[in-house]
This record gives sequence, C-alpha cells and structure tokens, in this order.
Amino acid sequence: MSVSHRKQIWSRRKVLATALGGTAAAAAGAFGIARAATASTSASAAGDVVGKISVGYQGWFACNGDGAPINCWWHWSPNAQQSPSPSNTGIKSWPDVREYTTTYKTAYANLGNGQSPSLFSSYDQQTVDTHVSWMQENNIDTAALQRFNPVGGEGPTRDAMATKVRNAAESHGRKFYIMYDVSGWTNMQSEIKTDWTNKMKAHTASSAYAVQNGKPVVCIWGFGFNDSNHNFSAEACLDVVNWFKSQGCYVIGGVPTWWRTGTSDSRAGFSDVYHAFNMLSPWLVGRIGTISDADNFYTNATMPDVADCAAHGIDYQPCVLPGDLQVRQRVHGDFMWRQFYNMVRAGVQGIYISMFDEYNEGNQIAKTAESQSWVPTNSNMLALDEDGTACSSDYYLRLTGDGGKILKGQIALTATRPTKPVVSSAAALRTITLRARANNDYVTAENAGADPLIANRTSVGPWEQFDVVDAGSGNIALRAKINGKYVTAGNAGADPLIANRASIGPWETFKLVTNSGGTVSLLAQINGKYVTAESGGDKALIANRTSIGTWEQFDQATV
Repeated sequence: MSVSHRKQIWSRRKVLATALGGTAAAAAGAFGIARAATASTSASAAGDVVGKISVGYQGWFACNGDGAPINCWWHWSPNAQQSPSPSNTGIKSWPDVREYTTTYKTAYANLGNGQSPSLFSSYDQQTVDTHVSWMQENNIDTAALQRFNPVGGEGPTRDAMATKVRNAAESHGRKFYIMYDVSGWTNMQSEIKTDWTNKMKAHTASSAYAVQNGKPVVCIWGFGFNDSNHNFSAEACLDVVNWFKSQGCYVIGGVPTWWRTGTSDSRAGFSDVYHAFNMLSPWLVGRIGTISDADNFYTNATMPDVADCAAHGIDYQPCVLPGDLQVRQRVHGDFMWRQFYNMVRAGVQGIYISMFDEYNEGNQIAKTAESQSWVPTNSNMLALDEDGTACSSDYYLRLTGDGGKILKGQIALTATRPTKPVVSSAAALRTITLRARANNDYVTAENAGADPLIANRTSVGPWEQFDVVDAGSGNIALRAKINGKYVTAGNAGADPLIANRASIGPWETFKLVTNSGGTVSLLAQINGKYVTAESGGDKALIANRTSIGTWEQFDQATV
C-alpha cells in the first residue's frame, strides 16, 4: 500500500470539514418520560443497535515484529517501514499502554516518567481483548469493525482482525458488526458483494454478531459524499444497499452530514439511496468543535433529520464525538456531554461514537495519556489534562458509559455532565504489605505500577504498599500507593494482576481469606480463583488457582 494511499485513507472522513457556525440553540426543553415531546416513535424496537451505544472500531494498528501479514507500522507512521518518531508520525494522541502485555518500542524519546515510548499492535489478540474488555466495563454495547477495501495488500490483516474482534466480543459479552468504509474503493459495487458472500457473512453465525429486527447488521459508510474519494453513482449505491437487504441484512448508512438537504457535503440525486437504508448515521467529525456548534447542529440538523427519518420509517443513529484533543475541543468532557444531551432529547434511536481507537485524528475514547508524564517528551502531543483539569486515562470510556445510561433511560436526562474526570479515591481501611510464603519476598507493583504485581522484593518501599479499600459485601480492593490505581484481575482473571484501574469493578474485587496459620489469601470475585505467586514467586501474581497451597498464602502486615 502506498504512502499516499494511506494518507488518503487516514483523512477519509475529513471531507468538507467546516465547523458549523451560528448562535447556540436553546438548551432547555421538555423531555417527557424518555424522549423529547417532539421526538418520533422509533421505526424499530430495541435491538443490538437501536437503543444502544455503538463505537467505531478501527483495529488498524500494526507494528514491525507483531506477525501481522502487512508487516509494517500500519497507521502509526506515514512511512510505515520506519519506526514512528516525531518526524514520522501518523497519530495525534498518545495511547495509555499500561494494560497491554506486549508493546513495541518506537523512535520517540522516553515518556515524561522515563518509561519506554512503546505502542500496541491491534494484531495482538490481547490488545483486542483489552479494548473489548473496556467496552464491557463501561457498558458500551456494540463495536462497528471498520473494513476498508479488502482486495489489496491490507486484506489478509483485515480478515484476521475480523476474527480477533469476533473472539473478543464472544469472550466479553459484547456485540459487533461489519462496517464497510468504501472510501477509495474503485471496484466497490461488485467486490463488496463478493467479500460479504465469501468472507464476512460467516461471522454472522457468531452469538456476538449484532442483530436488529432479527437481521444481521451491516453498515456501509461513504455513499453520497461529495468528493473524489466517493465518486460512486446513485444507481450503483442503491444497487448495493438493495443487494444487502435482499441478503436478509439490516443495513446502516454512514452518510454525509447534510444528507437530507442534498447540499454542501452531499451529492445531489441521492435521496432515494439514503431512504433505502434501515438506519441512517450522518457523519459529524470536523463539522463541530464547540458546545455552541453542537447546539446549532441540534437545531439545524438533528431535529429535522429525526423528523425525516420518522416519516420514512428509518431509524436514526447520529454521531457523538469526544473532540480533537490536540486542538483543545474537549473541555474535559463538556463538549461530548452536550452532544449526548442534545441527541437524547431529540429522540434518536441509537448513538454512534466517533471513534473508539482513532488516535490518528485525536478523537479516540480509548485510554489515552492522562498527563505529560505519559507522553513522549519530544512528541508535542497534548494529554487529557491539557486544559488544567486532571482526567484519568479511562475518562472518555466512563463518559460514554454514562451517555449510554442517559440513552437507555437508566439515569435522568441532564445537561450537566454527571461523570467526574477523576474518580475520587475511597478512604483506605488500612495500608498493608504482602509477603509471599512461596519465596518470602514482598509483593511489588513493579515499575511503579506499569508492570504486573510480582513477589520479588526483600524490603518495603512505596511500590510494596497497598491500601485496603472496602469494596462492599465483605469484599476488598487493593490500591497501589505508588500510583493510586486499583489492582485488577485483568481479562476476567486470565491476565496477571496489575495496578492500573481508576475505579473498582468486578475485576478489582477480592475476598480476603484468613487461613488457619495466620496467613491470608486473595480470592478474585470475577472468576472464583485464588491469587498465586506463580512459579514459586518467579512469575507475576495471577488469579488461577482453585485451592490454597503455599504459593497462594501471604503474610499481611500493616504499615
């Protein structure tokens, strides 16, 4: 794949990216029970996309040495044969990589805290499992896996990514569907049908494949955009939509912002194409950048769109975006929350988050560097605290989770953001050390909490101290003193224990068992397994034992 083509794909959704101007729309409005008084009745009952939060999932990052067929720094750098660096970068924001078991060192300078400037590969199954586990933890329902032209050199890697996403969705109780992005796809009309028939349709057999109205969900993004990268005729596009419907699919259209008016970013003569879809999802990235823009969009686009879709029996799934971090659009979540508020009070049927892992354009909700301590010193990238408000790396995941609760009526609609940028630390019951009976060494939050817990210290320092926090129902959580993060049995106990969570959930909940000899053991509540100092303490702690032996016993001491 040529460098120029990669750049074209990266910028595929920035066509006609002019922010909306005008005065802000009125913020107040009667909401009724669950929707605005002017809202339409949904064309469809709740399913895997109607009434749900979907996230766009790129899954398009690879690294040299990760085993991916594409064999390069895919989407991390424009010159993908060379390591990412300040002069060869394809990203605008730096990811928080503390939860990945495998990362790949780049040519950036070390992070502000001195750690290695390493990045993840989407091709590693553990990466996808981690991403989908974040969706599970934050009640994000459905992942839309992006699929660009699979006929070229990217095809084998994209094929593999579909299987990896399927595996992760099945493991973590999430839904997924295929979202074809037709940008730059020359022979799209015939090849998209062949690809679905010969490859992607097989994934609909998965229990995790999204279904709406009893039909497998497929999205086609890019019909009708008024630019040279989407120069398909209306006849060809309508043929493709109707073909997928004839295959028994529920078809979503990722369409231009101004699809309804046929102006600005939309080609003329596409009204029949748009109205052939089962659900419409107008693009929003690059169109708004302020709260005032969001309110203007609510008045001039969202409300008329909802009415048009209702009149044609079409479901409506607008975008909500966190904002480009590097141009300071986010205002610590207020920009994104205003969109949630506006979309829900308009009576939309679903919400599409743009995007989950879009580090290239800075619109990612996935975990991101929370301060300059977690950014390469020579990158010039902003962190989540860029406006002076501290935000945990998972903040936009938590914000999305709360947006889903508003959409589903689980919490009351409010114009005031309910999500705190940083979860307040619970008071510690006490601070303890744990010494493994397996080798008589102390358990440490290795590398200041960046690496898994392991029993290999002969003395106690800050890394070896843990706060015991009440987790309810007689359970506890352990919070590492060195970084203030909770110890988690990651991947539902399949991964080693590591102190990297900002809040307490099922994976961070343990039963502290007192043994007859005075030692203690930790029983992970997520899988009912005991924590062991694996290999007599030579390996990281992990919750995978069904009974208590020497390796599962620890001496507890209060600091």
